[in-house]
Amino acid sequence: MRASLETADIAIVALYFVLVMCIGFFAMWKYNRSTVSGYFLAGRSMTWVAIGASLFVSNIGSEHFIGLAGSGAASGFAVGAWEFNALMLLQLLGWVFVPVYIRSGVYTMPEYLSKRFGGHRIQIYFAALSLILYIFTKLSVDLYSGALFIQESLGWNLYLSVILLIGMTALLTVTGGLVAVIYTDTLQALLMIIGALTLMIISITEVGGFEEVKRRYMLASPNITSILLTYNISNTNSCNVDPKPDALKMLREPTDEDIPWPGFLLGQTPASVWYWCADQVIVQRVLAAKNIAHAKGSTLMAGFLKLLPMFIIVVPGMISRILFADDIACINPEHCFQVCGSRAGCSNIAYPRLVMKLVPVGLRGLMMAVMIAALMSDLDSIFNSASTIFTLDVYKLIRKSATSRELMIVGRVFVAFMVVISIAWVPIIVEMQGGQMYLYIQEVADYLTPPVAALFLMGIFWKRCNEQGAFYGGMAGFVLGAIRLILAFIYRAPECNQPDTRPSFIKNIHYMYVATALFWITGIVTFVVSLLTPPPTKEQVRTTTFWALKNRNIKESAAKGELYKVQEKSILKCNENANHIIPNGKSEENIKNIKPEDINLLVTCRDDSNPVISVSHSEVETPVDCYSNGQAALMGEKKHEEETDDRERHLKFIDWFCGFKSKNMNKRAVREIEEETVCLQMLEETPKVKLLLNTGLVCVCSLGIFMFVYFSL
Repeated sequence: MRASLETADIAIVALYFVLVMCIGFFAMWKYNRSTVSGYFLAGRSMTWVAIGASLFVSNIGSEHFIGLAGSGAASGFAVGAWEFNALMLLQLLGWVFVPVYIRSGVYTMPEYLSKRFGGHRIQIYFAALSLILYIFTKLSVDLYSGALFIQESLGWNLYLSVILLIGMTALLTVTGGLVAVIYTDTLQALLMIIGALTLMIISITEVGGFEEVKRRYMLASPNITSILLTYNISNTNSCNVDPKPDALKMLREPTDEDIPWPGFLLGQTPASVWYWCADQVIVQRVLAAKNIAHAKGSTLMAGFLKLLPMFIIVVPGMISRILFADDIACINPEHCFQVCGSRAGCSNIAYPRLVMKLVPVGLRGLMMAVMIAALMSDLDSIFNSASTIFTLDVYKLIRKSATSRELMIVGRVFVAFMVVISIAWVPIIVEMQGGQMYLYIQEVADYLTPPVAALFLMGIFWKRCNEQGAFYGGMAGFVLGAIRLILAFIYRAPECNQPDTRPSFIKNIHYMYVATALFWITGIVTFVVSLLTPPPTKEQVRTTTFWALKNRNIKESAAKGELYKVQEKSILKCNENANHIIPNGKSEENIKNIKPEDINLLVTCRDDSNPVISVSHSEVETPVDCYSNGQAALMGEKKHEEETDDRERHLKFIDWFCGFKSKNMNKRAVREIEEETVCLQMLEETPKVKLLLNTGLVCVCSLGIFMFVYFSL
């Protein structure tokens, strides 16, 4: 029997929606979204509290409430290992990866790979892989699990509710950019933690305390006789009805089907390095920090928050099995299908079932808002990050002359494109078997991401690693992983009461061991090919490795040298042509008395192969460059202004569509120096702040290790 929304519940959900939209539009109104940095990196102005909350919420989406709680109900504490592992990897992000990304001055992860290795092969491979993973794994899981919760708890029309959620999320992302995403995430984190903690307290009180949860979980088996009498089931066989003997251990035997400890430490951890240290969704938030201290503070905060899911999601999932064992632990595929519409199992309904049965009216609306918050936060993270990767890594390669205005529009249009794909994907999700899908998504990530993690780690820590090594290593890992993934889809796991006829190398080798092999094969191929080919250039490793953090020198002298060379070349060119030019106001008779320097002051020679570098960041080409005398300058400005006004009035759309390259673009070399100076300033820390952050690092890592040990003994 499904619960219906009371007036109080509707009021809370409506209030939540109004609050979220207000925050989004406030961010849109207040902050600078008209620049690439402003829209995609929130103008690098965010504080550690907002980013820490955003990191937590971007990760804990609706699939965590459905999937983590479901796995808790099915197999106990094991799934909590991912959360404690993330706690440690977040610190690797804050102390190793983010300083390198800031020093490199990059916006996206494919851009970092391109800057580190040179060329575009790796950049395009990684950008395409990221977009595929976003659209066909993250989006599909989020939409399925969010829709499952809404359908299970409220009986709303599935398609209507999902389309409404996607539409609102996209509106927020398109209008506000990353600022809106991060501010709404802060509200959603608060709401999510309050709601989930409330349910945890209610459910633990219902069972009788944490120790009682552990005792009663091991006894939580369905009443088979009662089920056979209640349901019209032709198949009376049962399978997987009792809790696993090691359900209260986190890291388990090397042959365990859930979390074999060698596979988790050597295979799952590198795969998770991609998600936490090299995935655009996560890294983009930390790159929006004011400086490195705020970036590290945000990863510490997110690390402490990652202690919560074990208690506010996994444990309630286990309690749901204790209270509703006959439904959650269904006895065979036929029974499962009657209970929840999926032959694969009904553990996915553990959390929604707990909400609808235990939570009183009013609080149910809060929990509904929490689930909507989880779904929207994940969707807006994916929309924003995917549009960033597409715009800056794919579109800019195709159209090198794209203006900032054009990039802003393309980013927003790509979000709309993803919305259409998401809505089209909903029927496919509904048709898929829910219990199977969550596990397949875990496998997809473990088959495709370890090679990427290997490339990032080697690129950051090993200066000798070059483009050829990274490309061939990455492709070797990708091809092997893709083959294994295709085989996993061809040879699907049989239903629990059917014989397993799959080949032994698929049946007996856990996907975490496959991830281990992919990681090390990629590393070895990259190592060998790098040593057999020329080393990377000094410029490629100057700002892009961990060791570059010690080198705080800007390549200013070289840049100045280039500037002087260009100017000298221009002067020489002008001197060569001096006899053809008559300076303004001078007659032929006086020309012999004119020195070349006087001519140089009046004439700007155009050399397309070496464009003149402007002296300051704000200085741009002026109309005087087009004339050989000072008197023509004012006329030139007037004419230029008239042309510009006319163009803006009549040809704005054509300018954008055709990629009109503005004449007043800042010169590249000086801008690079200034950007590098800003990046170096962001990396500065005072001794007191450094001590405080390092103390926090020791505390959070110690806590993570303690949790692993406590739940594994």
